Amino acid sequence: MKRIILGTMTWGSWGKQKSAAQMAKSIETAVAAGFTTFDHADIYGGYTTEETFGEAFELTQIARDQVQWISKCGIQYPCEARELPVKHYDYSPEHIHFSVDRSLQMLRTDYLDLLLLHRPSPLLDAEAVGSTLQELRNSGKIKAVGVSNFTPQQIQLLQKYVDIEWNQIECSLTHDTPLLDGSLDFHQHQNIGTMAWSPLGSYFREDSEQSQRLKTLFKDLCQSYQCTEDQLLLAWLCKHPAQIYPVIGSTQAQRWQQAQEATQIELSLTDWFLMWETGMGHKVP
Repeated sequence: MKRIILGTMTWGSWGKQKSAAQMAKSIETAVAAGFTTFDHADIYGGYTTEETFGEAFELTQIARDQVQWISKCGIQYPCEARELPVKHYDYSPEHIHFSVDRSLQMLRTDYLDLLLLHRPSPLLDAEAVGSTLQELRNSGKIKAVGVSNFTPQQIQLLQKYVDIEWNQIECSLTHDTPLLDGSLDFHQHQNIGTMAWSPLGSYFREDSEQSQRLKTLFKDLCQSYQCTEDQLLLAWLCKHPAQIYPVIGSTQAQRWQQAQEATQIELSLTDWFLMWETGMGHKVP
C-alpha cells in the first residue's frame, strides 16, 4: 500500500458527479502517477459511488491485483436509496455480510483488500462482530480488517475477537487530538496502521484565526522548502513516527502529484514544532 491514499467520497453524486468514463480516466491517471489505493465506503454518493467506480474500473486496462480497495460499512444513512427513519449504525452479522457482498457486487470484485467498520456504535457486540469479520476474512472476501474513528479502548474490546490492522481517524495540523489523547501511541504499540482522513484539516475550508496564523507562517516555509501549502500540511503528518497514511479527498490530478511529492519533504525538527505551535496558538507545554 502506497503512502498516499485516494479517497473517492466526492467522485460521485456527493461531489464531482463523475460518469463511469470520467472515473475510468481518473483511475488511470492516478495509477500512472503512482497511486494504488482507493478508499471507499458503502454510503458514498448515497450508496451509488461504488457501483460507478466498479463500472469505471472495468473500462481500464489495470489489473485488479495492482490496486488496493478499501471500503467501510456500518452506517445506515437515510437517502433516496434507503428510506430509513433515522441515521444509525448496524453491526449485526447479517448487515455486515450484506454490506460486504453488496460492495463486492458494486465494485465488481471478488475481494476487498481492507474492510473498515465506519463508526463505533454504542450497541456494537464485539464478540459477534469479531466472529463475523473473521468469517469474512477466512472466506477470502476481505483480506484485512480495520476500523474508522474508533478509540483505543473500543479497539481493545474488538481485538479480543479479531485482529485489527488499521484505524482511519481524523488527524491533521488543525485537528491534532490524536497526537495528545494516546491514539497514535496506542496504534504504534499494537502495530495498528494509521490512516488520516481530512489530512489538510480546516486550513483551506475556514478563514479562522488559526488558518490566518498558519498562512503567515507558511509564506516563509513554502519558500524555504520550495513547496505548496498542502504539501507542508502533508509533510507535517508524514513526519510522525506512527507512519500516518493520509487519505486525500482532492479530485484534481495536479493536487495528486503534489501529494506524492510531499512525502519526500523532510521538515526540520524545529519547523515541525513551529508549525504545531502556530496551529495551537501557544507554545508546547
